[in-house]
Amino acid sequence: MLHGCKTGNAKITKGYRLKAKHVIHTVGPVWNGGTLGEDDLLASCYRRSIELCEKDGLVSVAFPAISTGIYRFPAERAAGIAIQTVVDTLAAAPTVAQVIFCCFSDASAQLHQAALNTFGGPCAD
Repeated sequence: MLHGCKTGNAKITKGYRLKAKHVIHTVGPVWNGGTLGEDDLLASCYRRSIELCEKDGLVSVAFPAISTGIYRFPAERAAGIAIQTVVDTLAAAPTVAQVIFCCFSDASAQLHQAALNTFGGPCAD
């Protein structure tokens, strides 16, 4: 049982009947204008998730655009934070060989691609 999860943190469970062997649950911040630490909390979601992957020996992880839906985090800002945090965190997570940004719209995919281009990394269509 998860017993809740604080904003910016992450917890891992088995995948049970899903095809995924594990599910990482993270709580993204609600956007309140950017003055309440939203950027740091969003970065923490990605960082903590990758740390859990490394701890549990997971070699891949897929992320949606955390907090960009009903939590109203600006999508372009969120994409930049996601890419930057993942790139920075992977240096300390050698087990994690693949990170997928699972974008549910063309607009989100374009924003993530643009952010990824700043690092010169490949992005699959």
